[in-house]
Amino acid sequence: MDKDKFTTNAVNLKTLTDYQKGSIVSKEILKKESGSVTIFAFDRGQGLSEHTAPFDALVCVLDGNGEIIISGESYNVQEGEMIIMPADEPHAVKANERFKMMLVMIRS
Repeated sequence: MDKDKFTTNAVNLKTLTDYQKGSIVSKEILKKESGSVTIFAFDRGQGLSEHTAPFDALVCVLDGNGEIIISGESYNVQEGEMIIMPADEPHAVKANERFKMMLVMIRS
């Protein structure tokens, strides 16, 4: 992805990834030593299994709704909402319907 496109033009985050039947689509927008920004599009029923990360992650919901599970507690999130997944806490993502999110990982 040409990052200059984003520094010279406003873009609609929802349009940066398309849904694909039975799949999860991701597009990395920015990657630095200090962190990264990735857009995900989940088809209904898709998800990321439980895992941990050594740094905080911010999820911003762009479209649809999903379920974020952090340390066994379930959070229903929908378009316009955000949630922080704390470092070293187990978390998972499930798409209750088609669901797009922006994931901002902060490493420092």
